[in-house]
Amino acid sequence: MIYPELQRVIKDVNTTTISLERKEVLQPLIDYIQQKKNSQEKINLNFICTHNSRRSHLSQIWAQTMAAQFNINNVFCYSGGTEATALFPFVAITLENSGFHIQTLTNNTNPIYSIKFSNETHPIIGFSKTYDDDFNPEESFAAIMTCSSADHGCPFIPGAEKRIPMTYEDPKIFDNTPEQENKYQERSTQIATEMYYVFSQIK
Repeated sequence: MIYPELQRVIKDVNTTTISLERKEVLQPLIDYIQQKKNSQEKINLNFICTHNSRRSHLSQIWAQTMAAQFNINNVFCYSGGTEATALFPFVAITLENSGFHIQTLTNNTNPIYSIKFSNETHPIIGFSKTYDDDFNPEESFAAIMTCSSADHGCPFIPGAEKRIPMTYEDPKIFDNTPEQENKYQERSTQIATEMYYVFSQIK
């Protein structure tokens, strides 16, 4: 059971805000998930960005949540970067504001977070890592490129069955500005809306 506060946020998702052009960008991910579901195979999704600090984590967490929302089983969401830095603290704050339950498990330069959308499921373990980290799948996964620099900088992702460019604008450009909170929320809402749409299309 998804937490009530988070369920209210999901209920407010409005997929009519997604343009036809953007739906075309999302279609390869829908096709990949549908094909895996039809074959009764594991659905491994690795969301990749340069620093694995913002967009890739938001995508991983919302995708895992929406898979649960639509009862799509066997979905395992991961994230990684072309380099490891740290999950940006404002991402955790933004997710908490949406109703996720977050605990900081380690307090070092690259903290590890436990991120939960429900008491009945294992927490998502959030920390910054490279896309080929041992924590992530080595093969049979879709590599979803959430930023254009990772997309251009990594023409080849070893082990990926499919590579899907699905880029988002970086909220980082608003760090330490009066717009920071709004812009992080805006990006989180956009990603939540698109992941809702993707999983709502699975039959």
